[in-house]
Amino acid sequence: MLLALRKDTLNGDPESLHQPLLSSQRSLVNSTSQVAIVGSNVSPIESLDYEIIENEFFKQDWRSRGASQIFQYIFMKWLLCFLIGLIVSLIAFCNNLAVENLAGIKFVITSNMMLERRFLLAFAVFFASNLGLTIFSAVITALIAPAATGSGIPEVKAYLNGVDAPGIFTVRTLFVKIIGSITAVSSSLLIGKAGPMVHTGACVASLLGQGGSKRYGLTWKWLRFFKNDRDRRDLVMCGSAAGIAAAFRAPVGGVLFALEEMTSWWRSALLWRAFFTTAIVAIVLRAMIDVCLSGKCGLFGKGGLIMFDVYSASISYHLAEVPLVFILGVIGGILGSLYNFMLSKVLRVYNFINEKGTICKIVLACVISIFTSFLLFGLPWFASCQPCPLDAAEPCPTIGRSGNFKKFQCPPDHYNDLASLIFNTNDDAIRNLFSRDTNEEFQYSSMFIFFITCFFLSIFSYGVVAPAGLFVPVIVTGASYGRFVGMLVGKRTNLHHGLYAVLGAASFLGGSMRTTVSLCVIMLELTNNLLLLPLIMMVLLVSKTVADAFNANIYDLIMKAKGFPYLETHAEPYMRQLMVGDVVTGPLQMFNGIEKVRNIVFILKTTRHNGFPVIDEPPLSEAPVLSDDFAKKGSNKGEKIEDIQLTEEEMEMFIDLHPFTNTSPYTVVETMSLGKALTLFREVGLRHLLVIPKITGRSPVVGILTRHDFMPEHILGVHPLLVSSRWKRLRFRFRCLGNLFSGF
Repeated sequence: MLLALRKDTLNGDPESLHQPLLSSQRSLVNSTSQVAIVGSNVSPIESLDYEIIENEFFKQDWRSRGASQIFQYIFMKWLLCFLIGLIVSLIAFCNNLAVENLAGIKFVITSNMMLERRFLLAFAVFFASNLGLTIFSAVITALIAPAATGSGIPEVKAYLNGVDAPGIFTVRTLFVKIIGSITAVSSSLLIGKAGPMVHTGACVASLLGQGGSKRYGLTWKWLRFFKNDRDRRDLVMCGSAAGIAAAFRAPVGGVLFALEEMTSWWRSALLWRAFFTTAIVAIVLRAMIDVCLSGKCGLFGKGGLIMFDVYSASISYHLAEVPLVFILGVIGGILGSLYNFMLSKVLRVYNFINEKGTICKIVLACVISIFTSFLLFGLPWFASCQPCPLDAAEPCPTIGRSGNFKKFQCPPDHYNDLASLIFNTNDDAIRNLFSRDTNEEFQYSSMFIFFITCFFLSIFSYGVVAPAGLFVPVIVTGASYGRFVGMLVGKRTNLHHGLYAVLGAASFLGGSMRTTVSLCVIMLELTNNLLLLPLIMMVLLVSKTVADAFNANIYDLIMKAKGFPYLETHAEPYMRQLMVGDVVTGPLQMFNGIEKVRNIVFILKTTRHNGFPVIDEPPLSEAPVLSDDFAKKGSNKGEKIEDIQLTEEEMEMFIDLHPFTNTSPYTVVETMSLGKALTLFREVGLRHLLVIPKITGRSPVVGILTRHDFMPEHILGVHPLLVSSRWKRLRFRFRCLGNLFSGF
């Protein structure tokens, strides 16, 4: 009899995968833990079991369930989705409220001092507030929860693929993600809060799914109902959809983003629950916005990212505009791929600095903040003052609040167009760029300077040790690029500059993030105008196609740089040429069905991997076991073998392993192609895949496949000759493409 035993059914959950992408060392023995950069620290990585382990515990648990328990199980899924939507929407509202008022007060005080011609004091306030907010965010992130660094989307995407990084869904990470995001975004760093909202939603979902946090005494027994990674994965997916929906007030876009970009597995039942979750988000946010529109939320309600809603008016365009929009998409794709390339290089440099220690992480964040403050305060001085338009829809100049007309150093009845973009929150800057009937508001030089500033500042700001998103910076950069193109085109088109800003934002998003359907719906929900649908679809398709010719999307590049063993949807061509027996490494440790405790302890202490074949006759023991005692704990909460104290007498005892083993593990023959095995491994969500011999009479198990064995770095390390043949194929393809284009 061949069965599979998991180490975490006996003790904890430490698993072996492979050496990280960050390391050049490699071992042919699968006995060391995978490590990757989680946040700003290097941490061990585990794999998740999205396959149901059909051992005696599982069978006993389901046999004992009656109709009422099955109903409770289904009801709890929907109840948790409701709670996720409610909590995430309230967090998003509070985030927007805090950022709008915290940053708004800073800008109002600075602007008032500028009106009094106290320029040095105004800069001192602007500089000190930015630096203080950055230091606070960097310190709590570096010291309390380093896993909260960055947007969190790569970590959540890897988790939904089956990679369990430590600390990404803890209470500390959730707290730091919320507070750190508020202070970092308010510090004028060119970062966004949409990405952190995805991570926040995933954290809320994970904590609810495992019944809270035992470490902090925040546990609720009535929530501790889901005992496997599959159910928790579904909740995390709903949480990530709720995060996007809450960040942009785009419920349909949130569901589609989770489907298109985040999750690796999908089914119709999950679609219903995700849509229900985002619907709750939309309803709660709508209620909160109504409260703010009554003037009870300070500066919030007069700006804010929750709803741009700038294009409810009718627009008209003709076939003559299509070539211009096509070119806009091509340039957006090129800029997006360049953005991804430069960001990945900067992150590698930042990683080298962060490895020096916590102090270096905080100092790097301070340097970026200081540079940003000098740049943002100094650039508007190079812009000439513009007379206030006579038909302005709002007071000009803008004093004491957000708006399109900032006076800065200008004389009365004049405004500084560059300061109007810089001395506003990113949300208000986007609103200004998207606004219609403002074709004469911005100068060519100001728009070009703002585009270059946003492009590079967003690249250098993202890697600091603080919660930081990419969505909003990419939208701001793309909108400034699109509006600049619209200004160059001028009156030769029926499309006004604000519409070009929307299309530029869509093209830059498509070129950087490479999603199409979800981004299209998000942009439509932001602008509130279905008439833009054909143009947005075209720029997204064109920009994604162009950018795909250069590099991968930004989140995939970040995952690879961090070292996450992400399984792609497709197999590399060389995987079809290899059999699974070509990549299996050893030695392979096996257990007997009735095994001595000393042998088990020795193997668990001397190996770091998790799967062990159990070869024996049918079980001999009939001792009862309780499934609840062996239910999968929350992420990274398992005990380690070193924590278990055994007496000498207990070490000499024997234990029946059959109740712990998976009686129906997935197996493949050693002659199966590696590409086909990858498809099975990914689609089923496996953690281990047993390889059995083709010829009987040999050892019943050839080896065990894990994620490590499907990583290109491992395969090309075991078979280095594939590297040269891979480059030969690439050169042949480029030669064919060259011949193809030379024929036109």
